[in-house]
Amino acid sequence: MSDEEVRRVSDALDAVEGIADREERVRAQSRIMAEQIKRNRTWSKERADLIRELWDDGQGLSYRQIADRLQVRLSTVQDVFRAYKGSGTARPKAGEKPSD
Repeated sequence: MSDEEVRRVSDALDAVEGIADREERVRAQSRIMAEQIKRNRTWSKERADLIRELWDDGQGLSYRQIADRLQVRLSTVQDVFRAYKGSGTARPKAGEKPSD
């Protein structure tokens, strides 16, 4: 995705936040959030699959290189290998298994 496409999506979200009528704004926000929930699982899986491909069982890029390349946090890459799928507020401590 180009920077231009990202900017257009961001501008569209800004426009929703700028809807003057509060009820209309909340309805629009709710529809957008519902649509995004549908995408989150698919997008997360695609990201995790690519991270694993780039790691290539330790023969590929380092975690830090993957994070830099995909422009995500190092912890996001680490979480893929820990099978962690939370919000980040309840991340398990090192050596702890994530709760599902």
